[in-house]
Amino acid sequence: MAEVPHLQVQICYAAPNLQILRDLEVAPGCTIQQAIIASGLAREQPDIDLSVCKVGIFGKVKPLETVLRDRDRIEIYRPLIADPKQSRRRRAIHKEQSAA
Repeated sequence: MAEVPHLQVQICYAAPNLQILRDLEVAPGCTIQQAIIASGLAREQPDIDLSVCKVGIFGKVKPLETVLRDRDRIEIYRPLIADPKQSRRRRAIHKEQSAA
């Protein structure tokens, strides 16, 4: 009986003062969600809530049901704490006031 080859994937998560890169071997047909659960990362890091956090592969947001391919890098994104557009506006206003 031929052995089913496994896929090599990596799971990445970053938070302030923390960076996790975890290599994982999964079966063909495994989804992003299944791989994250199998890694134990969601259990270890209480900030990871898959109902809130977006996930992606190599910088492109993907649904949790996405089937993985060999050598995929799964990224778990944290929710933004500030709107980037508003932050830029505040910096621009502050810079104008400082220059005046």
